[in-house]
Amino acid sequence: MNIAKFPRVSFAHLPTPLEPMKRLTAVLGGPRLWIKRDDCTGLSTGGNKTRKLEFLMAEAVSLGADTIITQGATQSNHARQTAAAAAKLGLACHILLEDRTGSQDESYNLNGNVLLDRLHGATVSKRSGGVDMQAQMEALADDLKLDGKKPYVIPGGGSNAVGALGYVNAALEIVYQASSMGLNIATLVHATGSAGTQAGLVAGFKALGGQVPVLGIGVRAPKEKQENNVFDLAQRTAQHMGLGNIIKRADVVANCDYVGGGYGVPTAGMVDAVTLLARTEGILLDPVYSGKGMDGLVDLIRKGHFDKSSDVVFLHTGGSAALFAYPDAFSLYGYQ
Repeated sequence: MNIAKFPRVSFAHLPTPLEPMKRLTAVLGGPRLWIKRDDCTGLSTGGNKTRKLEFLMAEAVSLGADTIITQGATQSNHARQTAAAAAKLGLACHILLEDRTGSQDESYNLNGNVLLDRLHGATVSKRSGGVDMQAQMEALADDLKLDGKKPYVIPGGGSNAVGALGYVNAALEIVYQASSMGLNIATLVHATGSAGTQAGLVAGFKALGGQVPVLGIGVRAPKEKQENNVFDLAQRTAQHMGLGNIIKRADVVANCDYVGGGYGVPTAGMVDAVTLLARTEGILLDPVYSGKGMDGLVDLIRKGHFDKSSDVVFLHTGGSAALFAYPDAFSLYGYQ
């Protein structure tokens, strides 16, 4: 597996830390919990999309693009990091934000990631929930081409075979860190949405001999749909790397019991999980992805899903800027 053959620009502060969560482990009574700090990648408050953008933006530059187009939900972490990456490279950036929640709250629509999108100089426009966002991006690209621009379209979440290379590379990093620390990872847990992070990890670990099982905690789609999306992208990623059909359906596992009312809709479990980590480890999660991912991890621990003597790693995908878009959610569930 040779990641170095693919074009890449350097954005992220790597390797990100792999740290023990001793106080959270003690509160929950085991297993031994660790956190992979991909909230520390450095680009515009960090997050998992930075790894993907290293490969996506390199491809954009190699194709001579002068404009980046991407899309996401209103409080998209991917949109914020894409806007920052475009700014760093001197490229124009157009962000299309889909209203997936129907929220009229001013903080949700103007604060958090949306504020940062604009601060980085991106043009931000809104779309109704349920529209074909890929078609919307392609239509904008066609208009920009008529104006003489050279747009490069990035799918939501940066989740295609190019973007997923960022998490193939992360798998290599995690295996090296674990080996150096004498850490035997029983399971790696993370929030899974647009599928690129989990697909890259599955492909990367499989290429290394399948050493680390990955459990995605779904934040959007039902289990079967989420697993199928990840499986399809993991297969395409492995093929893109020239590894053939090494991914099996059984390699992809998602638990989608913690979505609640839908993507981006707060849950009591998410608020509890965000607060628990803030007050035991001093680490901020986000309300859309990592908060629900941690809710799933904590609940599964309490249900005895993991061997108490094992080592479990939680991948923190970043996004704490979105907390400022959800102040009422924490008040609603009793946290002031």
